[in-house]
Amino acid sequence: MIFIIIGAVVLFLILFVIGVYNKLVRLRNMVQDQWSQIDVLLKRRADLIPNLVETVKGYAAHESETLEAVISARNKAISATNPHDEMEANGELTRALGRLFALAEAYPELKANQNFLSLQGDLKDTEDKISYARQFYNDSVLSYKNELEMFPSNIVAAIFNFKPAEFFEASDDDREVPQVKF
Repeated sequence: MIFIIIGAVVLFLILFVIGVYNKLVRLRNMVQDQWSQIDVLLKRRADLIPNLVETVKGYAAHESETLEAVISARNKAISATNPHDEMEANGELTRALGRLFALAEAYPELKANQNFLSLQGDLKDTEDKISYARQFYNDSVLSYKNELEMFPSNIVAAIFNFKPAEFFEASDDDREVPQVKF
């Protein structure tokens, strides 16, 4: 009778660990999937930028510092190799694009250019999608992080060496309004 009880307890523990492990794997994969969604949108944004810069160049060629900052930030974003670096680089790119659009306000002909308006609309649409994807990513990270930290799943997470994911947060620079001087 004692062996049956011990066997049942051991079987329960094994099934419990398997269940928690599978949940942690599912949550980790969800975080990775959500990051992939952001990555696709960031790539789309990076692909739109050269066309936008070329359009602006025709109207504001002497504003090369702003244009170079956008291209530099885009190149950093493309070459980032991990989510943390990619988050930082894309924050810089967002700030540079803000300066570029503020610059466009000084050129009425540019603001009326159909190609510029189309690219600006596509970029805004992509930015909105990135914003939603970041929200879903952070929700996934929160669920995963809660599971990693809550008892008793934190024990299973420690045994199998699950690592926490990083939230996609705005930097202090992202919170500042871009300053453009003409």
